[in-house]
Amino acid sequence: MSLVQATVDTLNQVQQQELPVVVQEDLNLLQLLMKGGWIMIPILLLFFLGLVIFFERYITISKAGKTEGGLLAQVKSNVLAGKLDSAMAVCRSSNSALSRMLQKGLTRVGRPIKDIEGAIENQGKLEVSRLEKNINILGIIAGIAPMLGFVGTIFGVIQIFRDVEVAGGIDIGSVSGGLYVKMIASASGLTIGILAYIGYHILNMMVERLILRIETDAIEFIDLLDEPSL
Repeated sequence: MSLVQATVDTLNQVQQQELPVVVQEDLNLLQLLMKGGWIMIPILLLFFLGLVIFFERYITISKAGKTEGGLLAQVKSNVLAGKLDSAMAVCRSSNSALSRMLQKGLTRVGRPIKDIEGAIENQGKLEVSRLEKNINILGIIAGIAPMLGFVGTIFGVIQIFRDVEVAGGIDIGSVSGGLYVKMIASASGLTIGILAYIGYHILNMMVERLILRIETDAIEFIDLLDEPSL
């Protein structure tokens, strides 16, 4: 028994010595992303473009919503007092979407109410276009980024099988390792697409709320001009 036990112990020691040492590679997020291949460059560019557009539009729309407060009340008080020049001055000093619409209406006071309403409506369309500027680009990014990610993964898989063909055999470790690296492109594209999609709808909701408020104030202003006393 002692000889058998000694032989088993010797074999175990030999096997332990022959086991390969697995070296774990510590990667930060940027290094991991760069392993996704050349396709990660346009994907990251889309990410930064979407980020810039979202924050620029978010700040612009938020600022536009804040500048509208109290404007209509000042214009109404001046109009009721017959001070159209003062009302125009208030609009010019505000320099907001609503103020430009009201100013357009004030310049047509004395004409038929339909003319005033049409002028305000046309100016309103221009203001909506300004508020929605570049928002559609986020929608485009939401569609393109995932597709670029899939393209990167497909090219990566093609390269892996090409290497297998050249080597003349399948190394499971190399295939699985290469495949997980190529899936980084798909994961990045999907993540950026989802973020762009969320940002697109957040901005659209902000614009819709602001438009509703502006339209409500514009209708109230038209009703004021349509009163018989004016």
